Amino acid sequence: MSDAGSRADVVGLVGLGLVGTALGRRLDAAGIAVLGYDRQADARRAWTRAGGRLADTPRELGERCRRVVLAVFDTAGVLQVVEGPEGLLSGKCTTQSIIDCSTGDPQLLQALSERMASRSIDFIEAPLSGASTQIAAGAATMLLGGDAGAIARHTPLLDVLAPERIHVGGAGMGARAKLATNLVLGLNRAALAEGLVLAEKLGIAPALFLQLVLATPARSDAALAKGTKMISGDFEPHSRIRQHVKDLQLMLAAARTVGQRLPLTEVHTALLQAAVAAGDGDLDNAAIVRQLRRETF
Repeated sequence: MSDAGSRADVVGLVGLGLVGTALGRRLDAAGIAVLGYDRQADARRAWTRAGGRLADTPRELGERCRRVVLAVFDTAGVLQVVEGPEGLLSGKCTTQSIIDCSTGDPQLLQALSERMASRSIDFIEAPLSGASTQIAAGAATMLLGGDAGAIARHTPLLDVLAPERIHVGGAGMGARAKLATNLVLGLNRAALAEGLVLAEKLGIAPALFLQLVLATPARSDAALAKGTKMISGDFEPHSRIRQHVKDLQLMLAAARTVGQRLPLTEVHTALLQAAVAAGDGDLDNAAIVRQLRRETF
């Protein structure tokens, strides 16, 4: 990572997990100095081992960085980082823009955007559709929610974070779009895993089954991205089951507010909650196949 003390315009980065580290690599490759923060000691150690510079608190980032990128677990974390004790706003804040790459609660993010506007801080929702490997490669799609003028002002930084972007509307719409697209993605993974388990039970070799899927209309990006991991049992996380459970709960909550039932997502949620209970929460989402293998009569 580049030395955050060597250039004046340092970008703050909160959240140094899979997504945050991928974004940090993109910033560093573009020659942008980064100052990171994470509340987890393991994430901080990994960041510094890679040569990254650390702040002690989000407050320090607020005092040193005009631009801050968030890649935290959920909206509760976003609110804590921005408005909590020792948060970005708690000191002599110089931050002019916050780009939130987490997947969160649309209503809470919309309200936060309004509070930031009252302080003349641009708040841009920027959740990313894609695994951490895709984010690092610039192959993920960013779903933008926020003021068009603010987005235009920060185009150079957004270009670095994700060349592929879709502006879906005002504050709150980025989260809504991410939840709806993640619903489809997650069910694609679940369907692939369920078909793979059935094929195994029927005597079809997993590698042959994946070949069949990829050669038929059953083909999907989920099969391309996760099929080999399911077959090989390599569940090193590019995205985690625990994270997707959080997203599923947000989907169900959002659907309840508009009176819509999501029966497939309800089943999917139960499967992944069972996977977490079985100890698979920090494995890659491809490990849903392990839970489906446990679903026997």
